[in-house]
Amino acid sequence: MSTAIVLGATGLVGGELVKLLLADDRFDKVKVFVRHSTELRAPKLEEHIVNFDQPDTWRALVKGNVLFSALGTTIGKAGSKEAQYKVDYTYQYQMAEIAADNGCTTYALVSAAWSSPDSKIFYSRMKGELERDVQKLPFQNIHIIRPGALTGDRKEKRTGEIISVGIMNIISRIPGLHQLKPIHGKEVGQALINASLKEGHGIHTYTLGEVFKLAEGRL
Repeated sequence: MSTAIVLGATGLVGGELVKLLLADDRFDKVKVFVRHSTELRAPKLEEHIVNFDQPDTWRALVKGNVLFSALGTTIGKAGSKEAQYKVDYTYQYQMAEIAADNGCTTYALVSAAWSSPDSKIFYSRMKGELERDVQKLPFQNIHIIRPGALTGDRKEKRTGEIISVGIMNIISRIPGLHQLKPIHGKEVGQALINASLKEGHGIHTYTLGEVFKLAEGRL
């Protein structure tokens, strides 16, 4: 029986992940850290509404076996690159560092395909920098999930994502490019859970087609 910590529970992947965790008997407690309530109610759900700019007020609560990190926003919603970086990098790294300090042993991160700290594309570079830095933290197991275009029901409309999903649906029909098919948030959530329960220690990265296989339990 494990305690799961979830960051990003009100987002597409995080929301699906929380539902899966609540239905999974292998987890007896699910702690979510959010800025706004998930509106979910369940016996094993422990919701903490926090100010991420004041970590000392909630640091002691970040205790569990697995940290699932699925927080993210867009420049449009955040208002600037600096504001997006704060959400996508700073808050996620901060939570990972605190969880590791508090004895959490397993970390599972939702990143992005083609992420690289050397990328000239801001989004890919930001994701790559986070991947690079969390790998230096003292977790026993680190699982980095790099899905392609995400599909599913979001609370807010993301025009760029809708266009991307449409394009990738067409491209993925080309022989040899099936792995570029958009992936549903629920599948990514299941991939995160399956990764977190794998035996053995180390750093593991799953990209595009591998994420589909991981979600199905074939990897």
